[in-house]
Amino acid sequence: MRLELTHIENNETNCPSHHRSLDVWSLATLLICSHYGLGFILGTAEQSVAVGAAGSLYAVSLSIGFLALLLLVKFYWQTIDQIWTLLGNRYGSLVKVGIALMSWVSLVGIAAVQMIAAAAVLSIAGFSSKLTMIGLAITLGLLSLTPVERASQVFRGLLLFNIGTLLYALWQLHSLSELEFVPLQFLPDLQHQVEWCHELGISVATILMVMVDMKCQQFIVQAKTVRVAYWGCVLAAIALFGLAFLPTAVVLAGQHQDIIPGTLSGKEILPYILSWVGGGTKHWQSILFILSLVVPALGIGSNVLRIQTKTILDLEIFPNSSFTRIWITILNTLFVFVIALRGGEIVNLILNFYAAYVSSVWIPLIAYLLAQTNRYMFSPRSVQMALLIGAIASVATLGVTLVDSHSVLFGSSELTILMMGMGASCLTLLLTQLLPQVLIGYLKFPHREEV
Repeated sequence: MRLELTHIENNETNCPSHHRSLDVWSLATLLICSHYGLGFILGTAEQSVAVGAAGSLYAVSLSIGFLALLLLVKFYWQTIDQIWTLLGNRYGSLVKVGIALMSWVSLVGIAAVQMIAAAAVLSIAGFSSKLTMIGLAITLGLLSLTPVERASQVFRGLLLFNIGTLLYALWQLHSLSELEFVPLQFLPDLQHQVEWCHELGISVATILMVMVDMKCQQFIVQAKTVRVAYWGCVLAAIALFGLAFLPTAVVLAGQHQDIIPGTLSGKEILPYILSWVGGGTKHWQSILFILSLVVPALGIGSNVLRIQTKTILDLEIFPNSSFTRIWITILNTLFVFVIALRGGEIVNLILNFYAAYVSSVWIPLIAYLLAQTNRYMFSPRSVQMALLIGAIASVATLGVTLVDSHSVLFGSSELTILMMGMGASCLTLLLTQLLPQVLIGYLKFPHREEV
């Protein structure tokens, strides 16, 4: 017990004072901002066009994910370090590099989604999609190089404006009652409009990702106390559950009012409704409403690029200098831009990259947690092989689904990636751990034929 307390005290001593400065409301706000971006807003709206109230499934799963995160809050708050550092210290540098790179891969998809969604929003105002993406790539790269304190204050302030804009749109459409209807219709639409495999893929990938999401962990370790960290996650879950139905309510209100042209794609419907409420794209109020959607994308997109750069620098492969930081940011931005050019459904793209990261990291993390609680000790070699094979399987499956969306099992790309990645990782862990023990036992006690 004394050893455990000493470990915690040392962690707290090594942690800078500002890492323990967040109160409940500040922590909850930051956790909400880590996921409430254009992927959340436009992705939910895009899904609701096809499946009604069930389009809020991804957003609701995020809320459930924050409740599930309560299981790991104390672990994160006490250990402080990122998952790749913790597992790397125990199982070797291969594990550290592997998990960090898989985290980087997932962040590429998240940043690309912000770019795709922002381009879809600005297309309503008549901007060319490709030129918009080039401009957004440059903007996100520059914002990611600014100090996080300056950028985060602006984006958090505009978060309330974004929510207020969506509520104002409902009021102008005389449809505030939709906020009562959509939550009540959520489960019936989920049962009748969404296949079970797709529902399972979305919910499991999202919940597991929130639990190992370093965008959330970086704020949890800054909570003043463990109690603050717990309540911050609870408040974030409640707030995201309420916000989950807001974009859906606006889309359904627009459909009921019959103001949506049939030529629009799912991504463009929500910005079109806001433009219509504002009086058209030539009216200043309409432009302001459209910008209220773009700003969260700039906030999350630039923050993701910042985390990507930090992840690469934390591996200590390159010198941590301003010159190196700029070049890594440029390369990260180019990767994001290439993925964004491909396009695709917003929620599907997010979850495919989520699933690839989750598939590779969860089995090694479970092995680490079992060791920490003295339940079972897996060898470093077994964990290394489990991570390597799981990462290869999940990235290969991700690549196949991006190239050919029809080459999936059960009609769910998320579930396919999870099954292939986690299945390969789990099987490798068991085989590499148990097979040597069986061989040693066989050599030590050879089978003797009965006479």
